[in-house]
Amino acid sequence: MSRNSGLVVILTALNLEYEAVRERLTGVRVHRHPAGTRFEVGRIGGSDCGVALALVGKGNHPAAVLAERAMAEFSPIAVLFVGVAGGLWPNIQLGDVVVASKIYAYHGGTSEDDGLKARPKAWEIPHEADQIAHHVARAGNWRRGLPIGSAPAVHFGPIAAGEIVQDSAISEQARWIRQHYNDAVAIEMEAAGVAQAGHLNRALPVVVVRGISDRADGSKAATDGENWQPRAARHAAAFATVLAQELIIDSLSSGSGTAGQDGSRLMRSTNRNIATGNARVGVQAGHIHGDVNIGLGPDRPTDLTASIADLRHGLKRAHLDGRLDEGTYAAAESELNAATDCLREGSSEGKSGLLVALKRLRGLVADVAELAAQLAAIIAVVKEMS
Repeated sequence: MSRNSGLVVILTALNLEYEAVRERLTGVRVHRHPAGTRFEVGRIGGSDCGVALALVGKGNHPAAVLAERAMAEFSPIAVLFVGVAGGLWPNIQLGDVVVASKIYAYHGGTSEDDGLKARPKAWEIPHEADQIAHHVARAGNWRRGLPIGSAPAVHFGPIAAGEIVQDSAISEQARWIRQHYNDAVAIEMEAAGVAQAGHLNRALPVVVVRGISDRADGSKAATDGENWQPRAARHAAAFATVLAQELIIDSLSSGSGTAGQDGSRLMRSTNRNIATGNARVGVQAGHIHGDVNIGLGPDRPTDLTASIADLRHGLKRAHLDGRLDEGTYAAAESELNAATDCLREGSSEGKSGLLVALKRLRGLVADVAELAAQLAAIIAVVKEMS
């Protein structure tokens, strides 16, 4: 099964978690599954990175079923489960974000005469997704847009997923967790189901991102009364959407495809022509769908929307590689967003604004050779349109 390199599925259990993610999407449209599940598909901010969002409800079982449904419907490159959880370690503060390095299904066991014995089942985060998540955490850009004074930390560690809400530090279940899963840093109710679905779908990457809204120690009513659930959900959504964007950019830069406006996959193909002596190769093509344009030259884009999407990915990669500093990247991203808006407008004024934004952008990225070359080709095409 080929995967859609331009789309990530994000699932949530609670409405407030769903809304926290949805607030970060643009161009949202409803996608109805024949079985009745309602997804919303949109883009992350002003980018062309697609997200299919769904509400699965509480518990591992519905999470597993609807995760499987989303995987079959969209063939995403990854599935993220985003929401709130209870923190188990004292160094993890309310509002902090936890990324699951491992997911425990902690209710498995066998009952014998001498007591209940654990039969652990666990799934680890895929290495590549783990590397990207750590990079996002180090860069810190995901905190942009959070309320002033919010500086949640990001922790990586095992998460325990069961079927009940834990709100005690001394209960039998709390003792069970400490005894058999004492490295778990947070506890919740859906991650095991989603992880199992990913495992059964050719090891589709699953990443669980949780904001800590309580301490699972009997104080949940108090922390809920202080509105820690929506705050923690916003923090998790902020990290998860930046992570989703990075997963998509990484997938695209690996050469597996490029994303369309709706997250659809546009395949790239390359034909290699070899001529010797006085021979020349005119046009060589495989399967052709749509228009054919001859004579534009190898560096002249024919689809401005796709070219600007590629430019956005290159811009982000240059920033992550340290070739664009934070201030320059923010200014460049703002100009690219303006260019995208002008392109969508389609009027003569829009074309004029598009050209101005692209020229400003060229000045900002002049030191990055490949971006400057991309922009020169795009600007040439826009001038011909004017």
